[in-house]
Amino acid sequence: MSSMREIKHRINATQKTSQITKAMHMVSASKLKKAERNIKSFRPLTERLAEMISRVVSSGSDLSHPMLESRDIKKTVYIIISSDRGLAGPYNASVFKAFEAYVAREHESSDEFMVAALGFKAMAFAKRKKYTLVNEKNIQVRDDVQFIDFQDLSDNFIKSYLSGECDKIIVFYQKFINTITQNVESRTLIPIENSELINTQLEQDSKYKAMYYYEPSAQGVLKQLLPMYVVNMLYGMILEAKASEHASRMTAMKSATDNAKDLIRDLQLHYNRARQDAITIELTDIIGGANAVN
Repeated sequence: MSSMREIKHRINATQKTSQITKAMHMVSASKLKKAERNIKSFRPLTERLAEMISRVVSSGSDLSHPMLESRDIKKTVYIIISSDRGLAGPYNASVFKAFEAYVAREHESSDEFMVAALGFKAMAFAKRKKYTLVNEKNIQVRDDVQFIDFQDLSDNFIKSYLSGECDKIIVFYQKFINTITQNVESRTLIPIENSELINTQLEQDSKYKAMYYYEPSAQGVLKQLLPMYVVNMLYGMILEAKASEHASRMTAMKSATDNAKDLIRDLQLHYNRARQDAITIELTDIIGGANAVN
């Protein structure tokens, strides 16, 4: 059994760790509330854009755009959204595991795809696996993420697709469900017709069909709306991932704090037993010495 000094040292160290994890839990809980508000206020925008695109596409059969048309897949770009820091439980590992399983199922070699890493952990993962990277520098996903942070990146993805450098762009991220549940999802960013976020067959709740006139033309409106929709869709996924990160870190820190308390309780029990044994031995020595004198 360890000495009383060693047990006391472990109790003090565990108590300090518990204080740190409790503080991190409170910080993550505060950040999660803000992230949830951002998601709830941003989701209607992407839904409204999808509805507008659906109406424009359904207005004429002669409308076309490269971002709506599938083509032979020669090169795929995967966008992996992760965190910049650790201590978030299985948040990053779940995304990486799902990505590796998808790649092993869909590709025969790493020459068929490229990886765009958003977040330090994704960058480290891609370099460790020796994947071909789209971005050489790390792109941070800060807590107060802003739309402007990723607008240039989204524009580059759109230009790469339109120029034929890549034929498909898929995003891997954690979708925020609630504080306890976050699911890893893979969504097709481009082409849009393969995405589940847009429905070109818009249901009409009314028996009267609305008529729209587009200026300068429906094709011109579609040309402006599609890049806007893609950029906002990627930003929405980043917001979902950031909220999932805070929720996962909050849960991990709560679990770490509870485990630290359980460990302190067990160590305190061992310390009391060791202290009782030491007192018993001292009393035995005193009594033995007294009997020897008498």
